[in-house]
Amino acid sequence: QQFQVVELNYTWYQMVQAQSLARMLDRVPSNFRFAAKLTRTMTHEIADDWYKQALKFTQGLSPLLKAGQLCAVLIQLPPTFRRNRENRLYLARLLDTLSDLPLAIEFRHRSWALDSVFAGLEERAISLVTVDIPGLSHLFPCLDVVTNPNLFYVRFHGRNTKGWKSGTMQQKFDYDYQEKELREWIDNKLPKMSKQCSQGLLFFNNHVAGQAVRNAKSMTYLLKTKS
Repeated sequence: QQFQVVELNYTWYQMVQAQSLARMLDRVPSNFRFAAKLTRTMTHEIADDWYKQALKFTQGLSPLLKAGQLCAVLIQLPPTFRRNRENRLYLARLLDTLSDLPLAIEFRHRSWALDSVFAGLEERAISLVTVDIPGLSHLFPCLDVVTNPNLFYVRFHGRNTKGWKSGTMQQKFDYDYQEKELREWIDNKLPKMSKQCSQGLLFFNNHVAGQAVRNAKSMTYLLKTKS
């Protein structure tokens, strides 16, 4: 076992099933933790029956909840999900429906980068996901804002600007972090965020050619040697 937590990506593509998670729990130690992405029919392709799906998703997570091994549900919103009245109302209803779960929300559009949004998340004790991402004008910026004292959540997508502008999904996440870039996090943002939280999650999403695993190992090593 090289890592202590995993971010489940398959739950974005299909509804989570309690039986599948129960089988996973049988294969990991009791101190292993899971984060699970909310299914895309509630974030990217919002279905008419999203409310029923949200309830079904919560029920599907029951094994992790009962075992105390669910650290977060990731609500990953696309760059097309802008901050307007319709989306604000929908998101508020979605968060209310999922309020029994530990939530983390990742915005991809810059229009959500407002103090009022952060304050609303803080009131709900929902973690704002910090994204390491190219600094394109429409994308949500890389911030070290903490909205939940129980958890901060960082996702490293890579800095492939060309891929994010016009590339395929494969090109977008094709990036290999250098040690200098990881040390910048260790020396700057992570200490500040850690002082405000009891725990944090770091996930690498630059999955092309095994780069995420390699970079996660490097980050783990650098953090251990730093302390």
